[in-house]
Amino acid sequence: MDHPLLYEINARHWISALRKKYADQTTLSLGSVPEAELEALAEKGFTHLWLMGVWPIGPKSRAQALDHADLRREYGNALPGWTDADVLGSPYAVAALQVSPLLGGDAALALLRKRLAKRGIKLILDFVPNHLGLDHEWVLTHPEYFVGQAHFFPDSFPVETASGKRFLAHGKDPYFPGWTDTVQLDYRRPETREAMAGLLEGIAQKCDGVRCDMAMLLLEEVLHRTWSHVPVDFEPARGEFWQAATARVKAAQPGFLFLAEAYWDLEGRLCELGFDYAYDKRLYDFIEHDRPWDMQPHLLGLGTANAHRAHFLENHDEPRIAGSVGLELHRAAAVLALGLPGMRFLHEGQFEGARRFARVQLARRAEEPLDGVVAQLYGGLLPAFKQSGVGRGDYELLVPGRAWDDNPTSQCINIIQWQRTGQEEFDLVVVNLAPHRAQCRVRLTARGLAGHGWILSDRLGEERWERDGTELVTTGLYLDLEARGARLFSVSPC
Repeated sequence: MDHPLLYEINARHWISALRKKYADQTTLSLGSVPEAELEALAEKGFTHLWLMGVWPIGPKSRAQALDHADLRREYGNALPGWTDADVLGSPYAVAALQVSPLLGGDAALALLRKRLAKRGIKLILDFVPNHLGLDHEWVLTHPEYFVGQAHFFPDSFPVETASGKRFLAHGKDPYFPGWTDTVQLDYRRPETREAMAGLLEGIAQKCDGVRCDMAMLLLEEVLHRTWSHVPVDFEPARGEFWQAATARVKAAQPGFLFLAEAYWDLEGRLCELGFDYAYDKRLYDFIEHDRPWDMQPHLLGLGTANAHRAHFLENHDEPRIAGSVGLELHRAAAVLALGLPGMRFLHEGQFEGARRFARVQLARRAEEPLDGVVAQLYGGLLPAFKQSGVGRGDYELLVPGRAWDDNPTSQCINIIQWQRTGQEEFDLVVVNLAPHRAQCRVRLTARGLAGHGWILSDRLGEERWERDGTELVTTGLYLDLEARGARLFSVSPC
């Protein structure tokens, strides 16, 4: 599989749910996840599992999660009837880089990784580069690794370290207040960079790739914008951390995967520095805010960079897609996200139509009734895509032309052509995101089209057409799609 299909699971929520599902296995850990659960992942066609939140959280960071008034209100929305015992703290306030004992520890993770590998599934873990939790040992033993001063500065907090009192900053981005359960690392310091590169190498021994939290915060331009108000009395490190760190890990582990959580149009820059994929947040936003006319220019504008984007409809930071948009748009958007080159990215609960936002600070998520319609939707989509050539071989984002001069609706249609190497057959992903009908003509570019007839069969429905290959190349394929219409055509010679 050239273009990964990633599934994100909250490790703590997953184990909690499995312990309840398999009532005789109350001590179930990552290493003893039942075979049926792993088989289900393989059957859906997943190539990568992102196990989010395996690192432990200490008591100081947990206390912040318990005392935060706004979060406490959110816990009620996410998990009615919650108690303090349900609050473990944010998995992004990392206390140590050993797997949490609540999940079975490092040995359990290593066993799960082997079991996944037997099914062709690679393991992705979190690397949180910008900050560490309040309880991490470095706060006491290496306070110099963090943004700090010997005296108070705005938004700092005092810490009694092994070398005396020091004022440190909470982790933050340049636009919002700090995360009070964390401490900000200072990448201006060479010793901080070396220490974090070492942590990254340690994580890389446990998995096949990392999802890097808020990766753009480490770029030199962002660091300067965020922390220039805290002066330093040393010569700052030069060059981009990511360029050196990704190269270092990939030299030791060829094929290791880097996925960047990234925003602010810095995704391309991170890919230049060694990331294999970066979030495609614009795709998510255009779906969430129902902006069908903006999607095609975005995707065509990315061009070949689409192959280095992670396309998603939800994740642990975003509202649930089933509760955000109607079923018709949900289906069309899912076909598009699954049909694009790059990383196709799905989230725990998405297949079942979950609607409650699952807070990462909690040990479990609310039980919700299965949405049978959404389950049926994905129950049809995933096998169809698995059987197709999507994600394998050559791809091209085709440019739809107007079906007639005064009809601009072709701009609402997105078309991706996939053809496996050495094969005549190919697949067409065709999606109209608009809440109205849309028409276009599109010239196909697949190999061997001219000179004979072709049959187009929709893998997602009953539609079946016969077309002349020469016409497909010259005049183009005429398409007329209903509102939120989506097709996955298998195209084969007559």
